[in-house]
Amino acid sequence: MHAPVETSRVLVAVHEAVAEAEDGQGGALWRLAERGRQLDVNLVRLSPGTAVAEHVESELDVLLVVVEGDGHLDNGVERQAVEPGSVAWLPRTARRALLAGPNGLAYLSVHQRRPGLRIGLRTVDAEADEGGEAPCSLDRVCPACGRLAQEADARYCARCGEELPSRGAL
Repeated sequence: MHAPVETSRVLVAVHEAVAEAEDGQGGALWRLAERGRQLDVNLVRLSPGTAVAEHVESELDVLLVVVEGDGHLDNGVERQAVEPGSVAWLPRTARRALLAGPNGLAYLSVHQRRPGLRIGLRTVDAEADEGGEAPCSLDRVCPACGRLAQEADARYCARCGEELPSRGAL
């Protein structure tokens, strides 16, 4: 039996997705959800002045493509300006923080999918065939102040009390 043949197609108009989001809505506005994919892609918007706190991704390189707004990428050594059209490579194990400027910041985050958690040849998680755990922690980033919650099951921001995005909403 042959696997079904996939076809190329436009999935999202990023400028329209950002424009259609509610005023002040931050976090993931869209994500790639096609079955059998090898990549994960998120369209993320940060409100003006908010940030994704400094962190390290230990397993995956990430490509960041700025589509709207402006801000800075801080790698722990220097702060670099980003604007529409900027493409940044965030190598695994590298420190990174992203700060939105006065116009906010919308960007695509692109990376290889993490494989599902497996023991031997059996799948532990029913979703493992579709990639397993999320490769990022967007559901733990406060949409109001940008703080990254330390607890995986946190529901509210420890800094400002804002409700954190739910996994299903991403």
